[in-house]
Amino acid sequence: MDKFKLILSILFKFLIVLFVGSVMSVLLLAILPPVTTVFMEIDDWTNEDKYEIQYKWVSWEKISPYVPLAVIGAEDQKFLDHYGFDLESIEEAWDERQHGKRFRGASTISQQVAKNLFLWPGKSFFRKGLEAYFTLLIELFWSKKRILEMYVNVAQFGKGIYGVHAAGQNYFKKDASKITYYEAALMGAVLPNPIRLKINRPSKYVNERTEWILLQMDQLGWESFLIKIDD
Repeated sequence: MDKFKLILSILFKFLIVLFVGSVMSVLLLAILPPVTTVFMEIDDWTNEDKYEIQYKWVSWEKISPYVPLAVIGAEDQKFLDHYGFDLESIEEAWDERQHGKRFRGASTISQQVAKNLFLWPGKSFFRKGLEAYFTLLIELFWSKKRILEMYVNVAQFGKGIYGVHAAGQNYFKKDASKITYYEAALMGAVLPNPIRLKINRPSKYVNERTEWILLQMDQLGWESFLIKIDD
């Protein structure tokens, strides 16, 4: 019994350390840019083409407003209204899976930030549980603007290409602040699978998706979007 209590005590202390560490990490990242992310490190360790990871943080003021608007139009149009989870989309995705349809993702931008920063690729229930935990922390301690700023800086846009700065330099030969309305939509179009879908060699699907995202951006309106995100 004493040995069992010792094991429980060690486990409890370990969980406390993990909890405090995770909260402190999220609090620090509310004000500091990440040096790297788990996804970048895994990519660097496992890629067989030996490409270098390209990543440089760019502050919100130096990012074209079209980029965050495009990723909202492409990935999460309820971003400003939910608290980390789009329950309606999750329910729809689950219903489709139950009826034998292809399973589609229902992750919000907040969930994707949690995954990209702290977790690893995969679809296990354990990983999804951790993703939900970090998503709650992010939504609790960060503003919506900070979540978007983080997302466009750490999202993958191609092999080894992470963030709006690297994407702008590689694909458009320009700074993040100069990315146009159309270029931002094209960046949003490849987000579902930035390895298979190419910004520099857009397929018919990417071109069609870009046009759809442009329509969503028009409906959202970039000026009203900026007002809302600054509230």
